[in-house]
Amino acid sequence: MTLKEKLNGLPDKPGVYIMYDKKGTVIYVGKAVILSRRVRQYFNNSPKQAKVAAMVASVETFEYIITLSEKDALSLEANLIRKYKPYYNILLKDDKASPYIRIDHRQDFPTIEVTRRLKKDGAKYFGPYMNGIRVWDIVAIIRSCYAVRTCKKTMPKKICLNYHLGLCSGPCESRVTKEQYSAQLEKVYAFLGGKEDSAYKIIEKKMMDAAAMEQFEAAIGYRNQLEMLNLLKKRNIADLGKVVDVDAFSYSFSGFYGAASVNIIRGGKMMGVRNYTISDASLDEQETLLSFIGQYYSGSVDIPDEVCLPFVAHDGFAQYLSMLKGSSVEVVCPQKGAKKRLVDMAEKNSADFLEKSVETEKHRHDTTVGASERLREILGLEALHRMECYDISHVSGTDKVASGVVFVDGAPSRSDYRRYKIKTVEGSDDFACMSEVVSRRIARGKDENNLPDLIVIDGGKGQLSSAMEAMNSRGVNIPMVSLAERDEEIFVPSQKAPIVLTKDDYALRLLQRIRDEAHRFAITYHRNLRAKRMVKSYESIAGVGEVRRKLLQKHFTPEELKNATVEDIVAVGIDKRTAQNIVEHFKNKAD
Repeated sequence: MTLKEKLNGLPDKPGVYIMYDKKGTVIYVGKAVILSRRVRQYFNNSPKQAKVAAMVASVETFEYIITLSEKDALSLEANLIRKYKPYYNILLKDDKASPYIRIDHRQDFPTIEVTRRLKKDGAKYFGPYMNGIRVWDIVAIIRSCYAVRTCKKTMPKKICLNYHLGLCSGPCESRVTKEQYSAQLEKVYAFLGGKEDSAYKIIEKKMMDAAAMEQFEAAIGYRNQLEMLNLLKKRNIADLGKVVDVDAFSYSFSGFYGAASVNIIRGGKMMGVRNYTISDASLDEQETLLSFIGQYYSGSVDIPDEVCLPFVAHDGFAQYLSMLKGSSVEVVCPQKGAKKRLVDMAEKNSADFLEKSVETEKHRHDTTVGASERLREILGLEALHRMECYDISHVSGTDKVASGVVFVDGAPSRSDYRRYKIKTVEGSDDFACMSEVVSRRIARGKDENNLPDLIVIDGGKGQLSSAMEAMNSRGVNIPMVSLAERDEEIFVPSQKAPIVLTKDDYALRLLQRIRDEAHRFAITYHRNLRAKRMVKSYESIAGVGEVRRKLLQKHFTPEELKNATVEDIVAVGIDKRTAQNIVEHFKNKAD
């Protein structure tokens, strides 16, 4: 069925559409309230943004899945994006989450924990702590003011130093009753919820007492805690009414790059702002933000009661967030009041972040996707999505290994890196080693239907010829080049003369990066294997245990130790008898 025929057969129902390129790779996943209307918009003659136009030009075919509702379409879209990670979709990085304070109030004597993972486990969570609010400073204040334990979940059997310093009430030795501890814990809940003001007076008195006793270091610590309490007070947001858990979103777009911001309000307090750069091939900026929010909350348990947007979202969006949260979530477009100011603040943040990050994002694009496209044009390739580079490492033919590193769209894909032990080659024949590695990689790639668009070989014409022969013997024809380190010349099988690029050419820099990464990865693997072999060698020497082995490795390389005399070894702190054993060991191995 042709693309035109598939477009004519699209239904007038909600669902998800999946775009594929010529290689059958998923390059974009989108949702639609009406599939026929949305998908056809991609292929009409109207002007389109640069990224949308680039995506459409790469589309070979598409599929669609009809859903029962807009809510189901949102859910399915998020799941498919996580599964396929399409290049033209928003892909949120797994950045380190902001910390929370966790208190499991179901325990007799709960401890204060810091965690970055929220779970639906019945415990109480407070946070997130971000934008200058340091969670461990908050924990220190709790210890100073309320003497609640912060040790491990399982209570120790004896009191520790914290008790003697007045930072814990000592429940481990029954120095406090369960009722007294619970009363202190209620104050902690009130403090974390912004309803307890006694902490400031307690810390202030401790600071004055420490200063009076000339304990100035302690006084400075208490002063810093007062500054943190002042920071916490400044987060109050007035006039939010009964709803105190709110996220306010906004999106800014420059024509090619975009940025999203979210203001996070918990317990009526401003917890902080998160900013994200966004690159997406959606036809609509509002849909881009909704898709971003869907991914932002996907798998999260920290979904607020209310989400504020700069536009009115369709009903299915609120239903989708409610499904994720497990309770009702209201999605609103405020027109006035504090919530409107939160959305306006998010708009200013996203615009400012976009302005400041666009140059960084442009440079990242130029050195990755842009460099891949430039190299594709130079080599005359149909596509250059995945490139792989191989390098050999050994010392005089021992511990022969190879590395295979993978770059996708110009960026390292470390989960795809592979290490190889050379199995069939005797001696130090780099050409034969390269032939073995390429042959093994091609065989595996054919079985898994996972072959690269380009293979890069570290070396000159000789290494390239060996790799080409190995590939041809497997009956495949993958574009292949080699990069000679001396003059950074690019050798192509079909050309006698090498391709020479200027040193500032992003295409050359991309080849250098993947070559250097393959070299680093191979050397690291070789050194690890060699070190393990040397450890085993040392273990067979009488009198050499871990301590003496480390001492020998500190002062001698393996080659130096083989040629060392008894006097040389004794000079670094080894006793004479063991030194004689070491010399005899290496002499016998040489014989």
